[in-house]
Order: sequence, then C-alpha cells, then structure tokens
Amino acid sequence: MFQGSSFRVRLDNDASATAVSSDAPVRSFRQRRRNRHGRGLRGDVIPPHLAGARTRAERFDEWVLESAQRLERLWGERIQAYQFVVEEIPPGLEELARSGGPIPLGAGTPPAPNRPAVITVYRHAVETAAGSLLPVSELVHEVIVEQLAALMGMDPETVDPAYGRFRPL
Repeated sequence: MFQGSSFRVRLDNDASATAVSSDAPVRSFRQRRRNRHGRGLRGDVIPPHLAGARTRAERFDEWVLESAQRLERLWGERIQAYQFVVEEIPPGLEELARSGGPIPLGAGTPPAPNRPAVITVYRHAVETAAGSLLPVSELVHEVIVEQLAALMGMDPETVDPAYGRFRPL
C-alpha cells in the first residue's frame, strides 16, 4: 500500500475564478500563446507520420498485423478463423523465471464453442529474446508461424516455406 501524501485539485468555472481579475479574460494554458516564461507552446518533437512517433507497443502490433497479412497471402481465408492477440508478458512469468524454465514467446489456444482459435504473442519476451541478433519483426513472424503450425497440426515449414530463414527488411 502506498503511504505517500495525497491531494485533490478542484477546478471551478464559477464566479470565484473570475473574481480575481475581472478585466483580464481567463484562458487555459492551451488557449494562451505563450506560457509564463515567455516561451511559446511547443509542438510534437516528431511529426506523427514519421516512424519515430510510434511507441514500441504500436510497432509491435504492426509487426503482428504484417505477419498475419503475410500468412493470409499464403493461406487465404483459413487465417481469418484465427485471432491474433498481443500481451505484455506470459502468465506465471515469475514462477518460470524462478524455476529456470524456458520463457514462452507465444501461445496458441484451440477454438472453443463461440470463440475462435487464439494466437498470443508476448511482446516483452519476444523483444528480449530477439536482442540484437535478429530483427524483432522476424522473430514475431516465426513465433506466429510456430503457434499457427501447432494449431493446424503441421510443420512450420509447411505453414510458411520461408520459416527459419532471415529476410532483410
């Protein structure tokens, strides 16, 4: 339990806020041209259309989507029966780390009534395993191919003939 201090801020837009200075209009920080130090409002450091503006999680989600699209080109409509999910860490990671067991990079859950088959990719585990030896996007694709192959009952090389080969981006 956090034992630090706490406080409450209450913003009122009633007459008490304007009673301080009735001559000057009250404007929020966003409406002012400059802040109190004379500097103007600053824009985004990186424009949203550039790659650096995306977070690691957003890039990871894009790699999962690209992998699913690549497999859809190979397998067509059969891939649409699978749901792709990204989670941060695998469940029970602490116990796995303590026991020295292998950390799963992904998991495949077979379909159930009213629920499609789910392929889960664990973001932090994949990023850590990739390190600097392999592009994360390639490892994401390999994890998805392995899980899909297990759910389909096939070899990963059958699911994607390029499985296991490094492809430069």
